[in-house]
Amino acid sequence: MAPASSVLRCCLLVAALMTLCAMGAEAVTRQYLFDVQTTSVTRLGSTKSIVTVNGQYPGPTLFAREGDHVEVTVINHSPYNISIHWHGIRQLLSGWADGPSYITQCPIQPGGSYVYRFTITGQRGTLWWHAHISWLRATVHGPMVILPPAGVGYPFPAPYEEVPIMFGEWWNNDTEAVISQALQTGGGPNISDAYTLNGLPGPLYNCSAQDTFKLKVKPGKTYMLRLINAALNDELFFSIANHTLTVVDVDALYVKPFTVDTLIIAPGQTSNVLLTAKPTYPGASYYMLARPYTTTQGTFDNTTVAGILEYDDPCPTAAATKTVPVFSPTLPQINDTNAVSNFTAKLRSLASAEYPAAVPQQVDHRFFFTVGLGTHPCAVNGTCQGPNGSRFAASINNVSFVLPTSALLQSHFAGKSKGVYASNFPYYPLNPFNYTGTPPNNTNVMNGTKVLVLPYGANVELVHMSWGLKMAWLVLDGSRPDQKLPPPPLDLPKC
Repeated sequence: MAPASSVLRCCLLVAALMTLCAMGAEAVTRQYLFDVQTTSVTRLGSTKSIVTVNGQYPGPTLFAREGDHVEVTVINHSPYNISIHWHGIRQLLSGWADGPSYITQCPIQPGGSYVYRFTITGQRGTLWWHAHISWLRATVHGPMVILPPAGVGYPFPAPYEEVPIMFGEWWNNDTEAVISQALQTGGGPNISDAYTLNGLPGPLYNCSAQDTFKLKVKPGKTYMLRLINAALNDELFFSIANHTLTVVDVDALYVKPFTVDTLIIAPGQTSNVLLTAKPTYPGASYYMLARPYTTTQGTFDNTTVAGILEYDDPCPTAAATKTVPVFSPTLPQINDTNAVSNFTAKLRSLASAEYPAAVPQQVDHRFFFTVGLGTHPCAVNGTCQGPNGSRFAASINNVSFVLPTSALLQSHFAGKSKGVYASNFPYYPLNPFNYTGTPPNNTNVMNGTKVLVLPYGANVELVHMSWGLKMAWLVLDGSRPDQKLPPPPLDLPKC
């Protein structure tokens, strides 16, 4: 039987979807309240205090339709500075609501509040929200479900039910202490103690059988799983035993549907997949498993999180309940690059008349970004835990980004950028390394608060190696009034 919390979340999701379906075709304003607070949570047999929104882990799901205006009032009752980023939302004329601390806003200080206001334009699918300062996003995150406008269907058969599933990471230690130690020592952060499905580690971890995400399905019905990888550091393989998954949407963009046994999902990525339950398997149970994919050296959390897919049985018996086995899928090896390449090769834009790919045919600016870890020399008389006694330094094009003490967007808008940032971020690496061979003897990178300035409407070709870290684009205003950023809202937090 599914836990009461799982049943409640399912009922709330259905109720929210029914409410959206009942509304008219006109866009509306959807208002939410986020109370950021500390909450005691027990996982892996131990209890600790974590930062949450509204006392929920993961946090509440935001529902909206394409074209809706969204207002989220965030009240910070936690002991930390906080800001919320709406991951993947195109902030058209609403850059003040994007959320990265010290980039588009100063963080909301303890006891403070801020109202994020933005309109969802030309997007539908699954995105997510999360804290965007330090490592608070490890527990401060939740789904965003964006439906098509009322009266507009999906470009695939409508599912019987829709279920958000968030992958995450759990540390027994305080995550702020974990990242603080890494920054002090210059070494990599301690690995997580478990992965989670909707905040639950599942039965493959010690003392966690009672903390298992269970999805109950009806035989023959099709379900849309809204998958979100909220893990901080790891790409993840995901599979359900004896079932296939049909990918129909990635990062809130429709794709040409394709069917796989196992998918790969990167940190921050979302994917909508269709799962059709078998027609005649009452009472059957199947593991849903996720584990990391990596080809890099170093330590990482090489464990597996499990949830359970349970088939509804209209006529259960006590004897059958005791004897039904749980079937398990076979996941690729942790460094199986062929599995990843085979999956990504299938990704294609839907490119239909209604949803064209609209790829620019003319390129105005070309960039080549190399993303990864360099090093900084250890301070005099310091003890550092990076390679050869150095400090790790995340970098893009040999530049390790330094957060300013005031928000970049505010400084630019007020014409007070001097001393805050430099607009000379390099188009190409300053010192090319051997990206596929042995690291060079000198992997030192520079520090700097550098941005790359682009004119409004520019078509950009960006080739980047590895995964995204931190840098900033500065897009100038256009010539028309509807291409100019409005002044900041009066309640924008101060640094």
